Amino acid sequence: MNFSANYLHLLPKANIAALDLLHSQNETRLSSQKKGILRLRELAESVSHLQTQHLNLDDKVVTIGNADEINKTEQDKLYQVLRSFMPWRKGPFSLFGIDIDAEWQSDRKWDRLLPFLPDLKDKVIADIGCNNGYYMFRMAHHEPKLVVGFEPYLHHYFTFRTLNSFAGLDILQMELLGVEEAGLFSQSFDVVLLLGILYHRISPLECLREVRKSMVHGGTLIVESQAIPGEEPVALFPTERYAKVPGTYFVPTASCLHNWISRAGFTDVEIFCSHAMTSEEQRRTDWMEFESYRDFIDPRNPELTIEGYPAPLRVFVKAINPG
Repeated sequence: MNFSANYLHLLPKANIAALDLLHSQNETRLSSQKKGILRLRELAESVSHLQTQHLNLDDKVVTIGNADEINKTEQDKLYQVLRSFMPWRKGPFSLFGIDIDAEWQSDRKWDRLLPFLPDLKDKVIADIGCNNGYYMFRMAHHEPKLVVGFEPYLHHYFTFRTLNSFAGLDILQMELLGVEEAGLFSQSFDVVLLLGILYHRISPLECLREVRKSMVHGGTLIVESQAIPGEEPVALFPTERYAKVPGTYFVPTASCLHNWISRAGFTDVEIFCSHAMTSEEQRRTDWMEFESYRDFIDPRNPELTIEGYPAPLRVFVKAINPG
């Protein structure tokens, strides 16, 4: 199935030919004989027969299915499949009675941004860098017309496909695409979420410009980013890693982030939240057993990363695409 046969009829100005080509390339990638891809696909398909009408998408825990809907054998199988999708970065979830405590308590971020979102009913939305789709499920409660998740990593892609096979929400779609493909969805999105992306981009300004191409006139952008403390409009460029993450390039101050968004052509730029990160919100759990925030910070000085840089804040910005 190509893009246009799926949902792009809702996005008439998108570059359908280019997106169909990307879709074809991704289908070839997914049908290759690489062991890891086959294993992810097999895991997703092994439980795809489980479906439910019992959804709660308006609570801290995204709940899909009740425990009494499946038997013990099915629940044991599902548990093993969900464990195979570790590490779980975003959550929490409850899936047919199996509780998943993810690394991030993502409901806290959702509660910060929700009051600043426009009415989502009947809107077309992009969640760029959507991971396993936690925020997509939370948005589904507000009855959008369509939410498109951009996620280039197969692990997260197949996790979402598994969750949504249970939920059966046609208004939620995920594609193996990154932010660099956003501009192909010309003038398509009423709302764009760009959470935790900019500091991973070599050119954050170009990233924002591509995102702006994808938005309708008057559309709302929500950006959330790591940031460093300070009043000056500057950005930290780490030598190799920042908080142990090698793919981190520019970590801005809040005013620098504001200027990036303004110079990318957005208006009504508003910083609506800034807070320090903590090991309560991002931490190791039974479902994410690798290093987490506590391991990224200097144990002798919590105001510094392990490399000696200023410890990160999280900054939220709302802006409008003026057209």
